[in-house]
Amino acid sequence: MQTSDRLQVATSPYLVNRTASVTRKTGETDVQVSLNLDGTGYCVAKTGIPFLDHMLHQISSHGLIDLEVQATGDIEIDDHHTNEDVGITLGMAFAKALGDRKGIVRFGHFVAPLDEALVQVTLDFSGRPHLSYGLEIPTQRVGTYDTQLVREFFVAIVNHSQMTLHIRQLDGINSHHIIEATFKAFARSLRMAAEVDPRRAHTIPSSKGVL
Repeated sequence: MQTSDRLQVATSPYLVNRTASVTRKTGETDVQVSLNLDGTGYCVAKTGIPFLDHMLHQISSHGLIDLEVQATGDIEIDDHHTNEDVGITLGMAFAKALGDRKGIVRFGHFVAPLDEALVQVTLDFSGRPHLSYGLEIPTQRVGTYDTQLVREFFVAIVNHSQMTLHIRQLDGINSHHIIEATFKAFARSLRMAAEVDPRRAHTIPSSKGVL
């Protein structure tokens, strides 16, 4: 997939070309992701899994990330492989776009409400993959989407972007609301953590000098 012209928007005066295109092809899936961290929320998501597409739009819109995701997979079996491999490829794209992570804020946090649901997300582009997952989703499915796949999606992103991610459900009884609030909070946390800190400019945000 060639990067869309819509992904070629102006980037920060401190960091240049924070874009990435990654393709991952296996015997089960073929996934292509292009993104621009300094975008406007433009999104095209075609994974064959409608609910996952809806959640990718949340990441793009609320993270102000221009995002294109194209995926084909063995969804005639179930959604697991495609869901996971989209997460893997998206995580790889985040890591590639961030590069050595110079100049970024690094930490991000947000609490997102969606009607009765309230979800807190905190992340750190630490270079150390870790997921602490605290969702209690009351139903097995939202539409045709298996809600167990939410955790698998975030495991894949965490491992391949090398971020530390904590997800806490503070309230909620509706499965759709809980999941969507999670993706919105994740998007806003991403946006905060990936923002340029002008006081750091071209330095790595770590006392060790490396992430």
